[in-house]
Amino acid sequence: MGIGAGDGYAYLDAASSEPLHPAARDVLLAAVDQGYADPRRLHGPGRNARLLIDNAREVVAESLAVARDEVVFTSSGTEAVQLGLLGLVRTETAPAVVSAVEHQAVTDAAGWHGRVVRTVPVDRLGRVDPETVAEAAATGAPEATGVVAVQHANHEVGTVQPVEQVAERLGGVPLFVDACASMGRLPLPDGWSALAGSAHKWGGPTGVGVLVVRRRAWWARPYPTDDPVARTEHGFTDVPGALAAAAALRAVVAERDEVGRRQRELIDLVRARVAAIPDVDVVGDPDDRLPHLVTFSFLYVDGEALVTELDRLGFGLASGSACASDTREPSRVLTAMGALTHGNARLSLTRDTTRAQVEALLDALPAVVARIRAQVGIA
Repeated sequence: MGIGAGDGYAYLDAASSEPLHPAARDVLLAAVDQGYADPRRLHGPGRNARLLIDNAREVVAESLAVARDEVVFTSSGTEAVQLGLLGLVRTETAPAVVSAVEHQAVTDAAGWHGRVVRTVPVDRLGRVDPETVAEAAATGAPEATGVVAVQHANHEVGTVQPVEQVAERLGGVPLFVDACASMGRLPLPDGWSALAGSAHKWGGPTGVGVLVVRRRAWWARPYPTDDPVARTEHGFTDVPGALAAAAALRAVVAERDEVGRRQRELIDLVRARVAAIPDVDVVGDPDDRLPHLVTFSFLYVDGEALVTELDRLGFGLASGSACASDTREPSRVLTAMGALTHGNARLSLTRDTTRAQVEALLDALPAVVARIRAQVGIA
């Protein structure tokens, strides 16, 4: 089988993009006919669009346990990251502090215009030490650090970061949190100033990001805008997309406990079965993690060959760096963790992944690994 194969194909790359949630599909189709107008206009179609976008903002706020006027819709998770992080920095010269396992979008935004970036290392599980983050933020004068960025959970290995403990030690330095991998799947932590999410990661449509900026935070739009005062508007909002994203988020949060429990059991099975294959590194925290994903790396195996062969057999996994433009590049996250970087694959479950699909993959995987190793002369 190949990409686009029939019903027997097991898509196991939800961490890249979750299939559209049925709740989002229904709402998206209904909203297309009503949400086409500019919600800033006073005519009837504009008022209809405004009603829809306000409803979407209310649903997202309720789902995330934040205030409605703290929610901003953007055109992507990347844009939410850029707006959120850069909007917290008061001067272009103030350094940024980031963890070594942040998404490339975060590190790129942190170093924009040549800003100095201090990188905080992580341990073998991919987790930062709150004291080390605080020490990096306190380097120099008290106002020397413009922003600290620590993700909620890692998009590649699933490890959850101690965001609240980091926030307690920052002494007023604004904290930006990339929650693109975790939004909807886990309750949000406390203590942050701004936080970003991406709708297609939780089963919403592509092209919709969510930025949440706390009322107490000092935040200003870092780019030119037609309304520098309003926090909740950014360009022409995709009204149907935002409403569908909100519907999917509400549905995912409602089913989070049941789906998360089932996915955790399946990932525990994967971790145990894969660990039995010789010369493998199963990475990330086995317990304090996202419920639906795991990454493992095989010695003497080419990652591209691994995912290509698995795809041929009907299993869609990811390999390489989850945040590089070329996914054949070695993973920055695995490198920072001191883990094996080649021959790696990330498996991430959709809400509909079955135990039978996972067991079928696990039954096929040892032979695939052995076959690829044999091609390079490794018994």
